[in-house]
Amino acid sequence: MGGEDDERWRERRRHAVRAHAEAAAREREVEQAEAAELVARFAAEALRRGLRAGRLTATGHDGRGRYRTRITGWYVDRAHSRAVDTDGRFYLLTVPPGLRTRLLGADPPPSPPPLVVGRGGRDGESVPLATLLSRRLDAGDDWR
Repeated sequence: MGGEDDERWRERRRHAVRAHAEAAAREREVEQAEAAELVARFAAEALRRGLRAGRLTATGHDGRGRYRTRITGWYVDRAHSRAVDTDGRFYLLTVPPGLRTRLLGADPPPSPPPLVVGRGGRDGESVPLATLLSRRLDAGDDWR
């Protein structure tokens, strides 16, 4: 292979990688929009059913300590690491630990919700977001 052939091959390769990345980004956007709709519907239904919303807490990234937040909503997993607020936004409730957070509380930003919770996780357990939210609604105020 000559220099010109090598350059053409590299250019085709760059184009293929770019096209793959763009397709993956489009797929992520579609999934996030669908998941955001599920979360918004969950919040509306929880409010309609009168599910008791509470002040949420976050856990430090190191797994130690609980920190107050200003978020009012519902935990949607038993580990209390994922939640939906009363405005229909999804949160991952892990924050950097520290004295400032301990004293002033945590302020985690909303996160794009996944369509499958736990996908790619180390424990191998994943659950569709729709299933997780449905279980939470069905449990009502007795959910722990």
